[in-house]
Amino acid sequence: MFDPVIAPSGTLLGLLQRGRGDGTLHALTAPRAEALTALNHCVLRDPRHDWQVENRSLYYARLFMDLNGELDAVEAHLFDPEDVLDTDESRTGLALAVLGHLASYGRRDALALLRRYAATGANWAWALDELALRDDDAGLRSLAAPVLARFATDAEGEAELAAAVRDAFEPRPWRLWAEDIREPIATRVRAAHEAGCFDRWQRQMRPTGPRPGWSVRAVFEWAQQGFERGAALHVPAARCLAAVAGPEDRPEILRAAREGFDGARCTALRYLADGDDPEALDLIEAAVSDGSVTVAEAAVDAFERMRGAFAVDRARRWAGRPDPLGAAAGRMLACRGGTRDRDLVLAALREAVRGEGPDAPTLWTLVDGAGRLGITCAAPVLRHVYRETASSHLRGRAARALAATDPSFAAGFAVECLWDCEESTRELAARHAETGDTRVVERLRRLAADPAEEAEVQTAVRSRIGPDTPAA
Repeated sequence: MFDPVIAPSGTLLGLLQRGRGDGTLHALTAPRAEALTALNHCVLRDPRHDWQVENRSLYYARLFMDLNGELDAVEAHLFDPEDVLDTDESRTGLALAVLGHLASYGRRDALALLRRYAATGANWAWALDELALRDDDAGLRSLAAPVLARFATDAEGEAELAAAVRDAFEPRPWRLWAEDIREPIATRVRAAHEAGCFDRWQRQMRPTGPRPGWSVRAVFEWAQQGFERGAALHVPAARCLAAVAGPEDRPEILRAAREGFDGARCTALRYLADGDDPEALDLIEAAVSDGSVTVAEAAVDAFERMRGAFAVDRARRWAGRPDPLGAAAGRMLACRGGTRDRDLVLAALREAVRGEGPDAPTLWTLVDGAGRLGITCAAPVLRHVYRETASSHLRGRAARALAATDPSFAAGFAVECLWDCEESTRELAARHAETGDTRVVERLRRLAADPAEEAEVQTAVRSRIGPDTPAA
């Protein structure tokens, strides 16, 4: 899947793509046709950079309900001829998840689309999982024949069916079908289930990977062989090294960390860092200076795993370096530094935003650090990250940091966060938003009554309001 194109944060489309609470609030005041066009654009062209982690489906489903939106565009997308050509589940996954939430809100048209797509669509397994949570037994039983018809009755087809049963995220449909009154269906599903269980048992019993009986030299050779064929094995190799290395092997490990081949050098650096060995710090600095790109990256990663006070002291010395090791030092101080390190963390945060933009991966740690250390003068940068980032998870972290650093958060961003796409951000808002705003009390009550809302959010809501809380 290609990286999505995200519209500017000041536009309705950009707000909805980001999953911001202001997106919903703006959509509800915009012309309905314009709002539905932007909403359909988001649902049909998944705007998430990491669709397996970030949430959008409930956010978009709620807006569909508020706008009483039609599903014609979603239907056309699901049953487009491209569905046969592009079977990647990321093409239709978000649309199917939105339909699932709409079905739970009682939209019969959404339920009918899910049933139809489960019977004929390429991403049928996702649709079936959505139905497993929302459909009744009769509706699921009606899908048994069309789903099983997807699998040939030869050996290959039965193996594919067994894998589908084994890997199903929601087992309810398959359990129903195993007890179906139609004997051919029940017999076939039961056989597939038994074959899947046997296959799982075989995989668990089949030994894979290296054995701790190896010598240190053999572990280094294995790591180097992996490097030469393009497989980065230094992380598992370092774990193996921890199992087989003794005190007498230390000189060989230090030598590999200084001058070994790339695979062995990465392994040795990782091993020493995982053990918080003080000598690892000089070796890491040398690797960043004279090692290959692979070795330098492994050295930086190894440094960030260190936990000792001496590593934090070294981070203070390295924090001003204009290289990846300097950036890693800033992240270490954000995670494990103290109040004396506020200026260094703030400088790293500003430099990351200035140099890499509001979606830089390093910001996740630095934003958390700004909140943890209570760096109040970081609030303007945190607000910028909150507004501009395309990552709803990073925005949630920025909101959490603002709650700790920005006195205006409760009456500002916390209010819109009640409509955010991420439940953790809504929970934060439920704990902080000023209830003097009539929109806040109304929204809190709606979240408390919404059966689709997460339990953690509803717990936070109930800690703020009671049934007799005034609306103003």
